[in-house]
Amino acid sequence: MQRRRNKGLTAALAALGVTATLALTGCGADGAGDTVTLRLVAADYGSGEANTSKKYWDDLARAYEAEHPGVKIDVTVLSWKDVDREVSEMVARGEAPDLAQIGAYADYARAGKLYPAENLVSVPTQSNWQPLLRQAGEVDRVQYGMPFGASTRLLFFNEDLFSKAGAKPPKTWEELQKAAQQLKAKDVTYPFALPLGSEESQAETMMWLLSGGGGYRDTTGTAYQLDSPANVSTMTWLKDELVGEGLTGPVAPGKLDRQQAFDAFVRGEVGMLNGHPTLMETAEKAGIKVGKVPLPSRDGEPTATMGVADWMMAFNQNGHRKEIGAFLDYVYEDKNVLAFSDRYDLLPVTVTAGETMEADKKHAALKPFLEQMPGSELYPVGEKSWAKVSESIKKNIGRAVEPDGNPKAVLEDIAKDARTAENQTAGGN
Repeated sequence: MQRRRNKGLTAALAALGVTATLALTGCGADGAGDTVTLRLVAADYGSGEANTSKKYWDDLARAYEAEHPGVKIDVTVLSWKDVDREVSEMVARGEAPDLAQIGAYADYARAGKLYPAENLVSVPTQSNWQPLLRQAGEVDRVQYGMPFGASTRLLFFNEDLFSKAGAKPPKTWEELQKAAQQLKAKDVTYPFALPLGSEESQAETMMWLLSGGGGYRDTTGTAYQLDSPANVSTMTWLKDELVGEGLTGPVAPGKLDRQQAFDAFVRGEVGMLNGHPTLMETAEKAGIKVGKVPLPSRDGEPTATMGVADWMMAFNQNGHRKEIGAFLDYVYEDKNVLAFSDRYDLLPVTVTAGETMEADKKHAALKPFLEQMPGSELYPVGEKSWAKVSESIKKNIGRAVEPDGNPKAVLEDIAKDARTAENQTAGGN
């Protein structure tokens, strides 16, 4: 009976010339009557065809379909350069996918386009997400963003270059400056690579502000503090004691993108930089002996480091809540979380998978990153204003460390943009 009704509906819609729209929105069955097709758009964490994320998702989707014959998973994997924009355009056209694994969720949540996590996945799945990441996925205390892929940051140094320069791994900014001076004396191209270009400077900036006792938000996490005295002091130190002393290499930090810095590290041209697990693997495959220590602080005392998470979200446009939830419970099983984390040298987003990885000797190199996660601080991704604030940082922060730059004035400009963005979002614009 169900199959006949669907066939009759399809015929009627075809007569009205709207079958194409139905196929695009995914609101109907895929021709099998009682089969539901879930559309997933995901980001590609691979560096090429050999390790593209599409292979991971295709394998997972086929395994799930074998156990759930009434559900099909249609996977599209796009590069990080394109995926957020493509999903945004899909939503604007009224063609939202059922699931998107991308970089930000807050705008969609505030627009009422997402299912709350509690309406999707089982209680064991919800309670197993790392607490810090679960909380970061909330908007107005309701979780919409489900963490998918995480990392923290450490200071990376080239052990061979350090040995030749007689330098020691730094714990303080003063020690970092001394090591950079020793590396410069040995003609290392980039004693300390400081990427404050437009590609990813919001990350590099946040790492330094945290290590200087500041950060993007105040201690309550409710307001931006971009031009705080601690932040001004940090950027002034960078300008005067690293950049001004010629310790950051031949490319001005404001012109140096993160990928350029990473590529130079892999080529053996960088003494030190702030790095993540994926860079560690790439550099070691290229023959670089990578040393790792916590990010140095002003006085050597531990400070929060930056944590990063990407997000899974479920759009409510097409319905399929029950099927989406069941599939997500499968996605977040330990075997699948560990498989993805292992493939791309990321940190597991669930407690039990993290414990398994930490106990496994083959993942010993990731243990320092895992240890940083509980005390890390994430971008304020739950704030709708964050996208505009992030863009202002990317656009402006490089000017703060230029020879004639004024760190206080630059941070005040960014803080003004932050207030404007908050006012606009508060007003519903």
